[in-house]
Amino acid sequence: RIHNNCVDSVILTSLRSGHQQRERMVVHVDELDVVRRNPRQRQRAIAAIIRGSGHVSVDQLAHAFSVSAETIRRDLAALDRAGLVEKTHGGAAPPRMAVEGSLAQRIATNAEAKRDIARRLAAIVQAGDTLFMDTGSTTLACAEAIAEIPDLTVITNSVDVARRLGANARVHLLGGRFVPANGQTVGAATVREVARFRAQRAVITVAAIDATHGAMDADAAECEVARAMLDAARECIVVADSTKFAREAAHVVCPLHRIDLLVSEAAPPASLRDVLAATGVRMA
Repeated sequence: RIHNNCVDSVILTSLRSGHQQRERMVVHVDELDVVRRNPRQRQRAIAAIIRGSGHVSVDQLAHAFSVSAETIRRDLAALDRAGLVEKTHGGAAPPRMAVEGSLAQRIATNAEAKRDIARRLAAIVQAGDTLFMDTGSTTLACAEAIAEIPDLTVITNSVDVARRLGANARVHLLGGRFVPANGQTVGAATVREVARFRAQRAVITVAAIDATHGAMDADAAECEVARAMLDAARECIVVADSTKFAREAAHVVCPLHRIDLLVSEAAPPASLRDVLAATGVRMA
């Protein structure tokens, strides 16, 4: 049932009784006719329904917004591309938490985007800078791009970053528990050692960024090291390709207001871009 009075929430309720199930969708939207006709506003409302209710069918949404099923499918396709929902057979559900494969797998994924990010970072880093750099396929690409910048000092927990920068930069490789699969050190000893240093910039990579939770990572130990680096640096630079936008991961690295600069090969979706701008995060 659609209420045409002007109110501003979207609610899906399911009522179950015995073996019979009856679903009732109640949609309250401010200026409902505008939402029906404006794809961006309609998609925002659809995303809110799915976040709050779990899986929702195309037919339910078409009935709620008084539009065709084909229109809803186009809306869901756009929301899926933006990472705001995950399309399923006959409907959509909230996006799954981001997980990451091995470092070797990640290096081979979106490689050109990561090289673009690395070139952008190389235009920002200056001779004589002191940097923290954590472990990740994007920071590895960045290490390659900044290797010829003179007089750098780099503090890292990544053996591969240290190897790529060691010929020209002063590199401090952090101690701690060694994880051979990713070529990194992590754990309490690594976090304590980070605190012995200060840097102008922390360059970190993340598994996900969204407007609500900020920057997130899929690995708890890596997240702890990244947080320690942020606390010991004047400026936070997040390097992340556009597949990380509007996603969630299990561990929060930092809220958006802690990020000074986000370096990516493409602009975030409008919903995230607006929040980044309002929070003061610069884009490169």
